[in-house]
Amino acid sequence: MAVPKKKKSKSKRNHRHAVWKGKAALAAQKAMSLGKSVLTGKSQGFVYPIDEEEENDE
Repeated sequence: MAVPKKKKSKSKRNHRHAVWKGKAALAAQKAMSLGKSVLTGKSQGFVYPIDEEEENDE
């Protein structure tokens, strides 16, 4: 039967939680930046296909 290991301290738990939250915040910031860049049309590090038919329809 599985037996729990030694209890982790609250500070270690809080540190792990802070690291996880920090990574999520950084990923969200990068996604927002990329989205803004794509919308303005000034993106150089992101390539996405544009259909020629859509350009002709407009």
